[in-house]
Amino acid sequence: MLGKAGAGFGSLALSWMLQRDAQAAAPLPNPLAPKPPHIGGKAKSVIFLFMDGGPSHIDTFDPKPEVNRLAGKPLPSHIKASFTAMGVSRNPILTSKRKFTNYGQSGIPVSDWMPETGKCADQLCVVRSMWADGINHVGSVCQMNTGSVLAGRASMGSWVTYGLGSENQDLPSFVVMLDNESEPPGGPRNWGTGFVPATYQGTRFLNGPSPVLNLQPPAGVTDLRQREKLDLLNELNRRHARERGYNSDLEGRIAAYELSYRMQAAAPEAVELARESAETKELYGLNRKETESFGRLCLLSRRMVERGVRFVQLYSGSGSKWDAHSKIEENHTKYCLSCDKPIAGLITDLARRGMLDDTLVVWGGEFGRTPMSEKGDGRDHNPYGFSMWMAGGGVKAGHIVGATDECGMHAIEDRIHVHDLHATILHLLGLDHERLTYPHNGLDERLTMNKGHVVTKILA
Repeated sequence: MLGKAGAGFGSLALSWMLQRDAQAAAPLPNPLAPKPPHIGGKAKSVIFLFMDGGPSHIDTFDPKPEVNRLAGKPLPSHIKASFTAMGVSRNPILTSKRKFTNYGQSGIPVSDWMPETGKCADQLCVVRSMWADGINHVGSVCQMNTGSVLAGRASMGSWVTYGLGSENQDLPSFVVMLDNESEPPGGPRNWGTGFVPATYQGTRFLNGPSPVLNLQPPAGVTDLRQREKLDLLNELNRRHARERGYNSDLEGRIAAYELSYRMQAAAPEAVELARESAETKELYGLNRKETESFGRLCLLSRRMVERGVRFVQLYSGSGSKWDAHSKIEENHTKYCLSCDKPIAGLITDLARRGMLDDTLVVWGGEFGRTPMSEKGDGRDHNPYGFSMWMAGGGVKAGHIVGATDECGMHAIEDRIHVHDLHATILHLLGLDHERLTYPHNGLDERLTMNKGHVVTKILA
């Protein structure tokens, strides 16, 4: 009747309604299914060791003898002329008490604050010419994680998960761990998705003997009963979604319920460190009070990538604890000690298991610190020139890229912006940063925000 009446327009409407109902009833494709990379990347996963607050590059990986020679004097005029952002530029240069040792066959200099990491120098590619746009912690941490000093964009881990999917459907593809109860500046937005679907957001694990809460179902609840409850909840959510159209947060929540159910079987084994040997625990520093907290996170990160987790981010000194405006000796001595041995243990363990070749380890903070003093015994923020390093995953090992000026104030050789760093990390994972896009407000948005280039000098 609909086909014959009204020139058949009634059947046209009916076919649209039937197709809509069929699509709503059909199972949605898994957004976390593994996806092929754009190019042949060497890295399969990333472990990002984030030193929250900004470690001093001139006291760790970028020695500057000129700083001690000029200690107590103002910055040379040719440097200060281009540095106008902070009043601290008028302060005298603060001496560095660190002693540097050239490690390994590469001879990369590392300070006595990071001696265990120094022993891994032949695995490192040290970038001494980083620069960024932010001047405060909130914007700078946001940019290092999302590409922008302004909130509202997807984090790098979310972009990686969106681009490659997950190799393990029983664990989160993107895991975040903090070494204390304080969140980094900006909080969860640093591992959020912004305008990208919420399914790709990071999952925060807790620091302690129970990284994931509520893994065990309540007493008396069988697996069948829990499965039926989850199916009912899923159906109610789907009905809600059909009446309101696509909702990213709702789709993310539905996916989270399913993942939580599967994690009850997979996660207890993945986070159980008791099965690790005594030698492995000692390697990560789990037997010392100073290193036990970050050591546990580093060991958990190895277990995560071992099981197919795509992106793991660890925060050392979460809550801007590396922010040494005063008493830098006390501050950096504490936090370097807490992470030095665990980081070296992670690199060593990955290498001996044959995992370093396809695991990219990244170390750094949101910016570096000035050569001038603040409050007499501290250093201020410095986004104009600072150091980071990478290991494994296709980087050129035992290598130094770029340089800062003689006082470590500005990057002057092979300057590498945060966008360039992000483009290079994506490239090592097999993702073209210009092709990894998501449509938003009429634009094909990307992590590098229409900027950035792959730094070939970093690549092996």
